[in-house]
Amino acid sequence: MPAMLTLPPLSLYIHIPWCVQKCPYCDFNSHGLKNKGTQSIPESAYIQHVLDDLKQDLKYVQNRKLYSIFIGGGTPSLLSQAAMKTLLDGVQALIPFESDIEITMEANPGTLETEKFQGFQQAGITRMSLGVQSFQEQKLSALGRIHDKQQAIDAAKWVNQIGLNSFNLDLMHGLPNQSIDDALSDLQHAIDLAPPHLSWYQLTLEPNTLFYSQPPVLPKDDTLWDIQERGHALLLANGYEQYEVSAYSKPDYQCKHNLNYWQFGDYLGIGCGAHGKITLPQQNKIIRTSKVKHPKGYMDLTKPYLYEQQEIAESDRPFEFFLNRFRLFSPCDLNQFEQYTGLPSSHVSSILEQAQTKQLITVNNNIVTLTQQGRWHLNTLLALFM
Repeated sequence: MPAMLTLPPLSLYIHIPWCVQKCPYCDFNSHGLKNKGTQSIPESAYIQHVLDDLKQDLKYVQNRKLYSIFIGGGTPSLLSQAAMKTLLDGVQALIPFESDIEITMEANPGTLETEKFQGFQQAGITRMSLGVQSFQEQKLSALGRIHDKQQAIDAAKWVNQIGLNSFNLDLMHGLPNQSIDDALSDLQHAIDLAPPHLSWYQLTLEPNTLFYSQPPVLPKDDTLWDIQERGHALLLANGYEQYEVSAYSKPDYQCKHNLNYWQFGDYLGIGCGAHGKITLPQQNKIIRTSKVKHPKGYMDLTKPYLYEQQEIAESDRPFEFFLNRFRLFSPCDLNQFEQYTGLPSSHVSSILEQAQTKQLITVNNNIVTLTQQGRWHLNTLLALFM
């Protein structure tokens, strides 16, 4: 019998497009403020648009509760606590929450103080992700960050003290003119602040960024390799587990929202430029959606919020599934492949055999596990599914 599409868990991504200033490495849909301060953000109007956007997507909920919410940007911590409460109360009035829902908000250490942290928690935030990037003043300046080292340390301490379920520190390596000692010092500073979760990833030069058009001097490949190896060992020695390509956590503190992404779960995307992925079992379809990117266009009542909707063709589903699933290092059950793609596992058996021959994976009793070789050569592995 052919496999049938099964509804996966449902998450929600909410995009807040404003930030104090655009960082030179950032290719996200973000817009620097002309007037520094929250008063220049039309937060009340924008939140109403976001909730109206969500109302139009309610047809995709299909009797599910929300498993997780991620509020990203831009800089969501520029919003007032009252605005955040209005937003989350409005979402919950439209879609019920799972009892253990994870609600993450990205925050910039330069836009926060103790009272604001507590206000966000009272509004319903259960997890924060702090965009620290570095603890070295020279590197922060080169990256265009608006906070300094002490603000980053203070923000992490405040988050720890108010008793959120978890918090994450975002940290970059491979920064302009960064030495191995610089990178390991940054990592040790982060570890000393005891975050349950650490996102540790390499700076890349993305198109449509200032760094792409005016490239800084980045570390050589040998240095980058040493940073990766020694940083990985340092994290493991301090009780962190690498569960995803660029994410480490203490046991049981993985980011639920990201886990749902990488397991090919569903998510609604609301707000400027937000992307969604939705399963429609009755129609045997999986679709991707994206919303209008610019705030002016998004908040223009004469235009729809939806910018584009595309169906993932059956022939593309194996690549789409494994592109996400192989970001996670935990073993993959092929039953989940069948449920979330609607395809029999025999559809990819020859590809999996090739990958085994190349020693990129092992397959035992329908369980696919990445080898160390597979982790190192993930692009080679994924190319087999294209």
